[in-house]
Amino acid sequence: MLRQKRAAEVEELLSHYPEKRAALVPLLYLAQDEYGYLTPQAIREVAEILELDPTDVYGVARFYSLFYLEPVGKFVIRFCTDLPCALVGAEELYHYLLEKLGIGDGETTPDGLFTVQEAVCLASCGTAPVMQINFQYFEHLTREKLDEIIEQVRAHGLPPNGKGLRFVPREAVEE
Repeated sequence: MLRQKRAAEVEELLSHYPEKRAALVPLLYLAQDEYGYLTPQAIREVAEILELDPTDVYGVARFYSLFYLEPVGKFVIRFCTDLPCALVGAEELYHYLLEKLGIGDGETTPDGLFTVQEAVCLASCGTAPVMQINFQYFEHLTREKLDEIIEQVRAHGLPPNGKGLRFVPREAVEE
């Protein structure tokens, strides 16, 4: 199905690599985008396209934390609680977010909108506390900002670089 529904994208990806196997990670992202997560069928399709054993494809999908082997919400929130973020209140904010959404770590809201996962380092220590929603960063978090972001995403989705969603340099943040 992936090769039929997204044939042009598959061929475009394959054209960038001298060996098919090198396109594994990009094809897994494409399959995840198509299915919402990496279903057993998606893994078999990627393996077939790349002429690999499905267990090899599964091993790579299992290794990387941004690949999902089970259903997730429309918006996956990865919240950093590593030391630099923890030093500026990330753990308290993380528990506030979970309580606000009424779920636990790794769970999905009943409406299927949000899945929340604790993350170890999102590589944005200078803008801590920080979280990602579907690869988009939200930095300098506070309870108020979390409330605003969740309300905005719930009501309007995740607009690219929308209000309140842009990178704000540390020196521009009001202390």
